[in-house]
Amino acid sequence: MSTNKPMPVPTEISAPFWEGLKAGRVSIPRCNSCGHWIFYPRRHCDKCWSHDVAWHDVSGEGSLYTYTLTRIPTLPDFADEMPQALAVVELDEGVRINTTLIGLAEDEIRVGMRLKPVFERVRDDGTTLLRFTGIDKTIDLSPADEVAAEPAPAAPSVTKVPVSDEAAMRALVSETFTAWSNEVVVDQALIDEFARLSGDDYWIHTDPDKARKMGPFGGTIAHGALVQVLQSRMKIPLGFEVTGFTNMVNYGSDRLRFPSPVPAGARIQARARVKSVEKMKSGTQLILEVHTHVVGAERPSVINDLVILYM
Repeated sequence: MSTNKPMPVPTEISAPFWEGLKAGRVSIPRCNSCGHWIFYPRRHCDKCWSHDVAWHDVSGEGSLYTYTLTRIPTLPDFADEMPQALAVVELDEGVRINTTLIGLAEDEIRVGMRLKPVFERVRDDGTTLLRFTGIDKTIDLSPADEVAAEPAPAAPSVTKVPVSDEAAMRALVSETFTAWSNEVVVDQALIDEFARLSGDDYWIHTDPDKARKMGPFGGTIAHGALVQVLQSRMKIPLGFEVTGFTNMVNYGSDRLRFPSPVPAGARIQARARVKSVEKMKSGTQLILEVHTHVVGAERPSVINDLVILYM
């Protein structure tokens, strides 16, 4: 999950609500004078204006008042959550809470359906967000390292293509991209290390506070060159292996573009296609068009026409 996503900032008035979520409880204020439940948190009752208000734990169950499905992220950081089911839930106490539905297929969501709370811990400091799901659903939000890993899929078959077979090499050219590679997390520590090695310590990469306040992306972003270099960590399932050469040289890039940012904490993945194959005096030149995306984002973050020379 991106570390740049906006997070709640508890105030003196709202702190009991957020502290309750950390403990797995939904706690909301109630007026001692008239019995009216209050939300959002306030110092006074919004019905009788009394200041005699106290916090109480509730079940958190309620009904779906309204919702909308969003498919375009408001920030790049939310691309990994698309589509989102943004909702207003009416608790049994009568108050309404803005939230996100999880664990529900789109065709399962119905206005008026019964819902229950889900407590999603999103930061190591215990910060917890209140989500909702169907009353009959079971949601497992255990950290990934505590969940039993699924068996690795069988390795795809790879076709060996002799570099001397000009027709077979040219047949690799395609308009279709491969399946996605593995995912790589670009966290702030990695960005900081690249800044130290490269000397590019511009604040939009290395100063999260300043980037949140002054930057155009809501937080720090990775260097374009870093994202390009990370292509080496990605296992792109090309489906072929060129054989019969003496040397293979990375000859550079015909085109290198950075169309969209990679926020700190984002996960990236890549796919590729063979763009061209050309027989030259020095050997056979293959151009591999590699696109790197933030997971879930349609627009690539890096486009790299990688030139490979087989000799």
